[in-house]
Amino acid sequence: MSRVSVTGSKRVMDEVIETIHDLRLFDMTDYDGEWDGFQPGDPVEGADDASEKLVTVRSLESLLGIEGDDFEGDPLRLDDADLDDRLATIRTEVNSLDDRQDELESELREVEESLNSVEPFVELGIDLDLLQGYDTLTVVVGQGDRDEVRRTLVEADGVDQYQIFGDGETLAAFVTPADAAVSDALVSAEFTQLEIPETDADPEGYVADLREQKTAIEAELEDIEGDLADLADEHAEFLLAAEERLTIDVQKREAPLSFATTRNAFVAEGWLPSEQYLDLAERLKDRVGDHVDVEELEQAEYDEDGHAEESHTDEEVAADGGHAEQPMSDGTPPVVQDNPGPVKPFESLVAVLNKPKYSELDPTIVFFLTFPVFFGFMIGDLGYGLIYMGIGYLMMRSLDSDILRALGAVGLLSGFFTAVFGVLYGEFFGLHQLGYAIYPSGSAPMHKGLQPYYQEYALAWMLLSVVVGVLHLVTGRVLDFVNNLKHGVGEAFMESGSWILFTVSLWVWILSHTALSAKPDFLFTSFAQAGQTNPVTGGTIEAGEVVYSLGFNGFPAIDVFSVAGFAIDAVLLVVVASLALVVKAEGGIGLVESVTQGFGHVISYARIAAVLLAKAGMALAVNLLVFGAYLEGGEFHLIFFSDHAPAAENVVFSGLVNVEGGLAMVLGLLAGILVLVLGHMLVLVLGVTSAGLQAVRLEYVEFFGKFYEGGGRNYTPFGQERRYTAEE
Repeated sequence: MSRVSVTGSKRVMDEVIETIHDLRLFDMTDYDGEWDGFQPGDPVEGADDASEKLVTVRSLESLLGIEGDDFEGDPLRLDDADLDDRLATIRTEVNSLDDRQDELESELREVEESLNSVEPFVELGIDLDLLQGYDTLTVVVGQGDRDEVRRTLVEADGVDQYQIFGDGETLAAFVTPADAAVSDALVSAEFTQLEIPETDADPEGYVADLREQKTAIEAELEDIEGDLADLADEHAEFLLAAEERLTIDVQKREAPLSFATTRNAFVAEGWLPSEQYLDLAERLKDRVGDHVDVEELEQAEYDEDGHAEESHTDEEVAADGGHAEQPMSDGTPPVVQDNPGPVKPFESLVAVLNKPKYSELDPTIVFFLTFPVFFGFMIGDLGYGLIYMGIGYLMMRSLDSDILRALGAVGLLSGFFTAVFGVLYGEFFGLHQLGYAIYPSGSAPMHKGLQPYYQEYALAWMLLSVVVGVLHLVTGRVLDFVNNLKHGVGEAFMESGSWILFTVSLWVWILSHTALSAKPDFLFTSFAQAGQTNPVTGGTIEAGEVVYSLGFNGFPAIDVFSVAGFAIDAVLLVVVASLALVVKAEGGIGLVESVTQGFGHVISYARIAAVLLAKAGMALAVNLLVFGAYLEGGEFHLIFFSDHAPAAENVVFSGLVNVEGGLAMVLGLLAGILVLVLGHMLVLVLGVTSAGLQAVRLEYVEFFGKFYEGGGRNYTPFGQERRYTAEE
């Protein structure tokens, strides 16, 4: 990005604004008032009037429910007279209908309140004029328990006589004398008193009148809604065009507020892509000639503190009055993220933290390459993956929000990897029948580790998660190294390279043949080969201990020398040396961070294996409850799909759909379908809230925390793309 200054006479300021606006290249910087002799510019005459009209248009669009998709014709040309006259006419019509709509809605609320208050009197069955107007009686109407009301009136002081009417929940109590404190007494009886309507009509007739009023009001409201819909159809294109025209007008008229001005001159400053600087300069020269001076002040580079560094000589700065040396504001260039199409949606997830600064690498591509794989590996089911893909596709196609559409694209890709891993695991909604169907051997190439026969896989995934954590975090440190290269290779090595060296050497040492008494043997057996030596036990590794035969049974110890009988390993020396570099770069806090980041953050990736087992366990539990299961040969087999009856001692659960006998079979089948649908829906939702959130956490906290600060701002060039209006 290049910081560019446009300096000219106020006589050509309007033409400059028009040109810059039409190009839509120049991200203008607001003048902060720090230059001696310069003041912020004043808006062009008519800005307030245009702003008021714009507010009116947007208000009318809101009242009429007009959206951008309602424009279907050709772009319109609007002159000032036509815009003002038609806008005034539409405003009058819409405001009149809106005011009447508000009045009717208020009347409708009053009628509904009256209906709610009088309907209990219909149940009571006493004319309303008989419930009021007595000199010697107190009349109370309400809802409560008849016996409780009787007890309260019997025990109340000051009540001589009473009579209660009403057989239902609504009661009327006639009490003498007239000044008896009946209402206060009935509070203890949980009696809800009702206000008696001031009318002499019978309740049924009164309710009928109110319902007629309600029907009439609703009919008139429906007519008004129809009239508003007709106005929307008639004027939608005009109002959208008017909004666009007025938005552009306001932008142009208020542009000088961002300028630094004197009595006769102005200076506009902003950013644009460096390769388009000449486009701006040539267009302005063609439009106003020598009345404007366009200068590229800098192409954004950074000094050792990470601030924008200028490339002009002292003579150039002095000739410009010092303005090149002092930007209009903080001088931070805007950011344009230039990612390929499939990667674009992941920019929204990165932006949740913050947009990348101009001075740092954009992590979106790494997010794109890792997040869907993490998610897919943890869920790993063809059925769930297809549903995630379907939901993501619908979000992309049907939602208006750019952010929600981007999340839909993320969901689509994450669902794809969920389906891919589902095929590799041989699972469809937790059912292993998929593996039996598509693999000749009947066994999928990958297993989640829940089956007793395949439990070694669970430990292998734990180890693999840690290895992935090392690679992921080292990638983050490499990005940090690149970011820090602007400070010099030496400092980049101290700030980032020391962490890379420490993290890698620490985990090489953990996976090496040293201090074996403190290390579990699955670290050395999961990816070894049968027949290799188990360094922990000293015995031979059996085939059942190996998950994948990769020949890795740990890194050999490289003893350099011994101290007091203890051998010192070369890798351990690298760990200590790199830790010393970390402490030198970070200070005392580096010693603590070496534990939390070099070890703790890597261990945090074990959550990948943990979520994998948790989600698989939930799906297995649902299927076990529905279809029943028995344990044979170290594997769970579902009774419903089995071709033979299992031995009773091997049955884990008989299954809801396997119930025999008339009504019990029907009820079991219905219960099984309900549990199956609701159970897998729960797993589907928790897949997002657990696998999704855990994968996001690994990206945001562990990965981004190694190199990413954020705080960049969007590149927002001055101008607006025309959709509804033609060039004037």
